[in-house]
This record gives sequence, structure tokens and C-alpha cells, in this order.
Amino acid sequence: MLGSHKAAGRDAATDALFKALSDATRRAILENLVRDGEQNVQALTRQAGVSQPMVSRHLAKLKRAGLVTARRAGRETWYAARVKGLGPVIQWMAVHGALWAQRFSALEGLAG
Repeated sequence: MLGSHKAAGRDAATDALFKALSDATRRAILENLVRDGEQNVQALTRQAGVSQPMVSRHLAKLKRAGLVTARRAGRETWYAARVKGLGPVIQWMAVHGALWAQRFSALEGLAG
């Protein structure tokens, strides 16, 4: 069966990941968290080049996609990259990368 509920949920999660990663500012925030570790919104805003409310919106999208975690410490929220969150994207790239590699090899065989 092509559209089971489990597959649909997995597809929706993968779609959310790709949507979250489609924005350059979100990718930069995620890269910053991966590179420098857990940070609060103020630190991320200083580096992002956009307003604090915009950084908060980007972080909310990254969190919904499972790419960051948030923890409250007093009045501040600290964010950390959730590297395992990229698993579905990496899996999708591996499968589709192999398919494209096979197709390119076939085309090279025809041209050669």
C-alpha cells in the first residue's frame, strides 16, 4: 500500500526537515549550534544578523523539525543542536544519491 499512516507521518517529518533546512538563516543558526554548542537566544541573535524575534521564530521551526532542543534556565532558553534530527535527511540523501549515481553511470555508459 502506497500511503500508509506510518509512511505519511515519516514523509511529513522529512518534509518538515527539508523545509526547516531550506532557509539560509536557519541553516546558519543550526551550523552555529553544531560548531559552538549550546547557546541562548541573545548569543544566536548577535551572530545571525536578524532581529531577536526572527531568531526565535527560526528556532521554533528548527525545534518543530527536531533539529534543536531547548531547555529553560531561569529566564533564559538555551538551544542545542540535535544532530540525530538530521537522520531522515541523511537517509533520504543516501537512497536518492545511490539512485542518481546509478543513472549517471548508465548515461556515461551510453555516451562512452
